[in-house]
Amino acid sequence: MADHLCILIHGLWGNPKHLKNLAAALQAEYADDKLHVLVTKSNSNNFTYDGIELGGERTTNEIEEEIKRLEKDGNRITKISVVGYSLGGLVARYVIGLLYSKGYFDRIQPVNFTTFATPHLGVRTPLLGPHNYLWNVLGARTLSTSGRQLFTVDSFRDTGRPLLTVLADPNSVFIRGLAMFKHRTLYSNIVNDRSVVYYTSCITYKDPFVDLDAVELQPLPGYEGVLLRPDEPVRPKSRVPLGFWPRVRATGWSTLTAVPFYLLLAVLIPVGSMLFLINSGIQSIRSAQRVRLHESGGAAFGIERYRANPLLEEAQQLEERVFERLNSNQGQDYLPTPPSEDEERFTKFEHSGGQFKGQEKFPTLALTSDQFYMIEGLDSVGFTKYPVHISKVRHTHAAIVVRTNRWGFGEGKIVVGHWVKHFEV
Repeated sequence: MADHLCILIHGLWGNPKHLKNLAAALQAEYADDKLHVLVTKSNSNNFTYDGIELGGERTTNEIEEEIKRLEKDGNRITKISVVGYSLGGLVARYVIGLLYSKGYFDRIQPVNFTTFATPHLGVRTPLLGPHNYLWNVLGARTLSTSGRQLFTVDSFRDTGRPLLTVLADPNSVFIRGLAMFKHRTLYSNIVNDRSVVYYTSCITYKDPFVDLDAVELQPLPGYEGVLLRPDEPVRPKSRVPLGFWPRVRATGWSTLTAVPFYLLLAVLIPVGSMLFLINSGIQSIRSAQRVRLHESGGAAFGIERYRANPLLEEAQQLEERVFERLNSNQGQDYLPTPPSEDEERFTKFEHSGGQFKGQEKFPTLALTSDQFYMIEGLDSVGFTKYPVHISKVRHTHAAIVVRTNRWGFGEGKIVVGHWVKHFEV
């Protein structure tokens, strides 16, 4: 009988159907007597507005019930793997902290942890000045609790710090639990992911893929150029003078695309923008009601099981520890690399762990101190990072997991095939 349970967790606005092809790929490769696959459903659709914490508790409860059901049928689970897509990767990391704190990893071996297009560093766009406020501050207000957490403008319990920062704290149950997994892997779209851009899904402060004409991609042999080498995915090309049209695209069009998302919506598609904001408001109200019910003990399960003393005590201790760590690293390490190489008033952020060969040749993004802190914490446990170049469709966020059987998602099947091949049972 199978003793290995693999959990698949969908993303924002998602549902189990989004991961049917991931589940099918696993089940086609490994028989039922080798692997059980659980595609979680308790945090589906608009419930994903309710935040990573609440979603993590719902999902953990679902996992515990599944383990009980399997063991009741005579299947003793001794190994576990967790896979998250998009927001589901953050929920997965929260779930891992809960399972670790409840002692599950004392009797169940953590094997594979994988994320596909997950915003590990949140979804803040690396911007400065007014653009930073318009998108990163106002945007956080449209997705209820999840939005505040993804834009890192929330405060987790008594820590005074954003939840994503707490998730990356080296001394937290979240990182300690994550470090116990035998394999930690992520897949990150390098272009055309309109939901989760490269830097955050690949946990890096560099984005060498802004201009593909300026670099040479280094493909991973045997994967048709869709997967790039994790150790050296890209090399810069020698500089050549731009022609007339490339200069127009590099100046005029880049200015247009720099217009904040909400301003673009308000000017170009006011009706769609209004409907989006109205729905966001409605869903935020409904989400707040669900959260209050959950917090007051009205959930379908007792949340006190997931808020035991070890987790609470650590959360209360994180504020001072995180502040001290961030404060000691202030200065030029956190200053952004300017958009032009001619401006040399900023010093590059130096970091050695978890980055690719030659990364120092590319400019540093204007990330926040919290995001640099997350990079350091997550890189401390180590990930194998696979950049993904899907070029046949412009909706790469859905294609990377073959969310539907749409034409053009064949490149995503190559990604899924690689993941299944390297999945340890």
